[in-house]
Amino acid sequence: MKLLGISSRIDHPEYGKGVVTNVTSQHYWVTFIDHGLETIDIDSDFEIIEAADGDVDTVSFFDVESSLVKILKKWSDVSEIVPIADKWKGGTLILQPADMSLQSKEIPINTFFHKITMVRDRLRVMEQRINSSDLDEQGKIDLQQYITRIYGSLTTFNVLFKSKSHQFVGQRGS
Repeated sequence: MKLLGISSRIDHPEYGKGVVTNVTSQHYWVTFIDHGLETIDIDSDFEIIEAADGDVDTVSFFDVESSLVKILKKWSDVSEIVPIADKWKGGTLILQPADMSLQSKEIPINTFFHKITMVRDRLRVMEQRINSSDLDEQGKIDLQQYITRIYGSLTTFNVLFKSKSHQFVGQRGS
């Protein structure tokens, strides 16, 4: 089956006459005279009034963008934007030594939180690299269990995350 190009004219049994205005891998976007813009399956039943020639790029911008985002998340150590819980915004972390003659250290919580999310994101990248490596399966399982224990050690910091979906998850109880 040859794909119709943009500006092809069709007659659809339900929507009537229309013009193809966009083509994706699975759909035609057609502007129909009486029904406006509709999306129809490429293999749906319709009559071709006039087929426009020309190569059609069957991958939509959305498909390309989605694939690129998946690749970047999987293989880069670029952090996604993770919001801090509202109650901590603008706060300060104070590290007070037991020896009162020593000076305390103050760190903006946002800075501390950013470092925590960077650790989490780098652990995720490490997981991906381990899973795609040439290690034998037992080696992958051993390293994955070790990373899970690292996540468990970091669950103390979950109080800083605004969304539960961004939090650290360690090994679940049996």
